[in-house]
Amino acid sequence: MSGDLGLFGPDSVTWRLHSEPILMLGGLRSLYLQALHPKAVAGVTQNSGYRNDPWGRLTRTSAYVGTVIYGTTEEAERAASRVRRRHSRMTAVDPRTGERFRIDEPELLRWVHVAEVESFLTTATRAGVRLSPAEVDRYYSEQLKAAELMGVDPATVPATAAEVSAYYEEMQSRLSLTRDGIETAMFLTVPPVPQSWGSRAFRLGLTLGPTRWAYFGIAATAVAMLPPWARRMYGGLGWPTTDLTADLSARGLRLLLSSVLATIPRSLRVAPMREAALARAAAARA
Repeated sequence: MSGDLGLFGPDSVTWRLHSEPILMLGGLRSLYLQALHPKAVAGVTQNSGYRNDPWGRLTRTSAYVGTVIYGTTEEAERAASRVRRRHSRMTAVDPRTGERFRIDEPELLRWVHVAEVESFLTTATRAGVRLSPAEVDRYYSEQLKAAELMGVDPATVPATAAEVSAYYEEMQSRLSLTRDGIETAMFLTVPPVPQSWGSRAFRLGLTLGPTRWAYFGIAATAVAMLPPWARRMYGGLGWPTTDLTADLSARGLRLLLSSVLATIPRSLRVAPMREAALARAAAARA
């Protein structure tokens, strides 16, 4: 439907928030957070080829999120249906108990959802995006639609900042840093340079040069932006000064991204899915 504005639309907090490039940092933060759930990270490790094709997996995940946020209702539902079908065939073994489980268990899907949307929201606001408490809660409630698409009963998903805080408090006793979690975190911090990216000398330059150190700084900021209890699980410190330093880094990165993107043609800095959504919204208001 040409006039279908999708699950959220131009008046939603979701559209406003997801127009921010700094959400890439939030996505990375969410992966570090998700890796603290032993079964969730085992499910990814045992079923995903992310180690062989990390950038491809990142591209596919970004495309899915973009479709849910900006696609038509039909596009979002079709994309979610494909993911649900794929997940329904996958199982994994809990490394702590030896128990085999389905990776689409509601608890695991709920954890991934909450870690993702909370990371997007927290990263954006700490980087300087201004949202009122009511708008924060509205974002969480809007994202119940995304949770439902993945097969989670929205009545079981935290829908306000207070409910998310309580959920994290409840979940902490179920979280721990397993070997899978450690290896995933290390992989996120030092990802490989794809073989397809130019010559061996060029790839070596990316591995050892300033680009690598720049990425390492972004990864360090993502870890520093984790909740204090999550940082402690990774062996870090939960000091308030870490939060302050992370906030300053995120604000600086947001300003840098804005400056750089301002020099790039719109066709290269605005995703086609978002451009199409904006066109539909403009047509609906005409």
